Amino acid sequence: MTTNSQVIYLKDYQVPVFTIETTDLDIRIGDEYTSVVARLKVKRNPASNNPSSELALQGGKDIKLQEVMMNGLILDASSYDLEGSVLSVHQCPDTFELTTECLIQPQLNTSLEGLYKSGGMYCTQCEAEGFRNITYYLDRPDALSIFTTRISADKTTYPILLANGNPLEHGDLDNGEHFAVWHDPFPKPAYLFAMVAGDLVRQDDLFTTQSGRQVDLQIFVEAHNSHKCDHALSALKRSMLWDEQKYGREYDLDLFMIVAVDDFNMGAMENKGLNIFNSDCVLADPATSSDATFERIEGIVAHEYFHNWSGNRVTCRDWFQLSLKEGFTVFRDAQYTSDTYSAAVKRIEDVTLLRTHQFAEDAGPMAHPIRPASYMEINNFYSVTVYEKGAEVVGMIHTLLGAELFRKGSDLYFDRHDGQAVTTDDFVAAMADASGIDLSQFKHWYSQAGTPTLEVTDTYDAANQQYCLTIEQSTPATAECQEKSPFHLPLRMALLDAQGLEMPLQLQTGGMVQGHNCVLNITQARQTFIFEGINEHPIPSLLRGFSAPVKLNYAYTQTQLLLLASKDQDGFSRWEACQRLLIEATRQAMSATTDYHLDEALVTMLRSSLVDEALDPAMVAKLVQLPSEAYLAETQATVDVDQIHTGRETMRLAIAMALENELLACYQRCHNIGSFSQTGEAIGQRALKNTCLGYLNTLNKASYQTLAQTQYALQANMTDVGAALSILIGQKNADLSTPLLADFYQRWQGDAQVLGQWFAMQAGANLRGRLGHVKALLEHPAFDLRNPNKVRSVVGSFMRSAINFHAADGSGYEFVADMVLRLNASNPMMAANLAKPLGRFKRHTLGRQQLMQAQLQRLHQTELSKDVFEVVSKALTNR
Repeated sequence: MTTNSQVIYLKDYQVPVFTIETTDLDIRIGDEYTSVVARLKVKRNPASNNPSSELALQGGKDIKLQEVMMNGLILDASSYDLEGSVLSVHQCPDTFELTTECLIQPQLNTSLEGLYKSGGMYCTQCEAEGFRNITYYLDRPDALSIFTTRISADKTTYPILLANGNPLEHGDLDNGEHFAVWHDPFPKPAYLFAMVAGDLVRQDDLFTTQSGRQVDLQIFVEAHNSHKCDHALSALKRSMLWDEQKYGREYDLDLFMIVAVDDFNMGAMENKGLNIFNSDCVLADPATSSDATFERIEGIVAHEYFHNWSGNRVTCRDWFQLSLKEGFTVFRDAQYTSDTYSAAVKRIEDVTLLRTHQFAEDAGPMAHPIRPASYMEINNFYSVTVYEKGAEVVGMIHTLLGAELFRKGSDLYFDRHDGQAVTTDDFVAAMADASGIDLSQFKHWYSQAGTPTLEVTDTYDAANQQYCLTIEQSTPATAECQEKSPFHLPLRMALLDAQGLEMPLQLQTGGMVQGHNCVLNITQARQTFIFEGINEHPIPSLLRGFSAPVKLNYAYTQTQLLLLASKDQDGFSRWEACQRLLIEATRQAMSATTDYHLDEALVTMLRSSLVDEALDPAMVAKLVQLPSEAYLAETQATVDVDQIHTGRETMRLAIAMALENELLACYQRCHNIGSFSQTGEAIGQRALKNTCLGYLNTLNKASYQTLAQTQYALQANMTDVGAALSILIGQKNADLSTPLLADFYQRWQGDAQVLGQWFAMQAGANLRGRLGHVKALLEHPAFDLRNPNKVRSVVGSFMRSAINFHAADGSGYEFVADMVLRLNASNPMMAANLAKPLGRFKRHTLGRQQLMQAQLQRLHQTELSKDVFEVVSKALTNR
């Protein structure tokens, strides 16, 4: 339990009583203490309803306040109070200068929030409320100030001193120290403050903006990682050009910097002009990084750069509006990645993430709208709902308005609110004002949690050549709202004839026809749409491109799905039809009492995809992959982990047996493609090749195990090396992988990013009874509980193996609860993230429910951080 469990409500929002016009920081890094002198030009806020209130500044529990001055005079103890972590200054004039001096110890900051030491460097992470761990401040996103930062430190140990904005001056000091002064001309909230001090090397590049300005680009890394910067720099330049062309947004400073940090709770942080990245999210080369890592880095670099406008120049009024910047920016980086790689494959990957993680969150105790109404700890709402569902909501606006009007809306939003802290309502209003489209009902997406279900039925009138679609929407109750109002959503669709060709559409009312595509405008609990001039009973291709984050039920026949899976021109819909077929086949395998045999029509469909060399190989890899155990769980009313695992393994074996020759031929065709390259074609061929290799190794034949061993031995690139090793780890014969794991460690033990892969491959192996091996990994000399990447690699990977996390004896739950307790005090954010899956116990069979509840009760009886307490208490309350 915890005594510090105050709930913050959106309805209680009030503007700050004071504003801080300028912030001058003098940060002096010392061996034992770091001194922070903050000089603030403070002004009473005329918009506040509390004209006589005192100034209240937030601080951290480990700050040692040394002195408080107002207008150059030292205040005595009666002029201010220090209660808990709040500094209250009495009898403040309307304008004044407040100076505080504090001492902090960043080297002891294990929470990684605020200023902390990572290896041999100092760095910051201030979102959401980390700045208060540096000094007393108005640590809220609507308090914008112009920052000037002076940093001083030992020159030999910390030759690089960085902060937001443009450099003003630097020089040497006595006692071997030096200093640097940085100035950011754009007002920003404290959560966007950043600084770095360390012994780093720099890689440089240039970008010329559309108006002809030259921007210096710099990436700072530790010397041994200097060869891993090229991809991130190239991605940054591509992102800058794309944002100018797509959104008309030009970078506004003279310098853009990225720093790679090993110890980081998140992926990266968009601090103005000085982005700080988790090393795993910025460092890459073919020998040490997979294709998935390269694409992930491309997307994260773009995401953080795009924040310069959608998050920095226009920021959030309060943390309830987090999706204002994150949902919009995730949408923007998804657009960018789709334009850079395969659009269909990118959409499939995004939807897979949404269905397996966000739909689960919507159905669990932590369900919340993308704009929550309350929170206890804001860190818990950096969630797939705020990010991924938030991006889907922006995507629906894009679909409803069309690309041209959406661009008008984004231009109006940026121009209208530049330099302001605003709300999701402001964003939607800009889109509505620019387009003339009423989005008032659409705003339910911001205030209602849960995943809507669309029940679709149809009728065909041959005599009148009319086809009718009836759509009913419903959303299950969640903690914040029992009765849901109908959502406004776009349903993209087409009608196919018996040959799979798209039919011309004439819609009476209720949608927009775009060639052979149509977007139905769903606004009611039940609606019927009538199509005219339909000369045969059509096959509906529904929810094309996954145009809304919903579950859709339509009674497709197997024949209809087979046609959609082979003929549909929409890549997502083609994959979706294939997934429906594979899910149904897997359900049959789950309940099979004798030897299971695949339906021949399904085999034929899969075979045709494997042998069609004209298809995008990346798309083929997606078409023939089985739904994950996590997604299969989302299709069950009550999750039976053992049944899902056994059924899916049965399916994998059945597909391999039925298509062994085609899988081998496809592997060989994609394997012999010449020297390594990172073209879309080559990336797709590697994806397909390794999918085939995985299937072949379910057959437990020595020849295919040798094929994987040979692929590993080639060491051609980390995509192939990692895939081969993961496949061999997944074999029941440990002798196949043990020598290769030792070899892999010997090769890469000095590379933190690759070592993370080594941990993750072992911890995530989908074989029963892996807990003992995972516990041994925690004792490995290379494991460090203080490093979030290593915790994610071991504990996070273990939890993704459902058959181990959900072990029938409850040992997986007990292990995770143990890890939550170990991290609770040192890194509450990480601990809370590990605790969340335990809260979804009500989805499972009774025995597992009881075992998960027992661990939650065990946690609840312990002194918990606010982060973990919120997760655990909601799990036990909202059940």
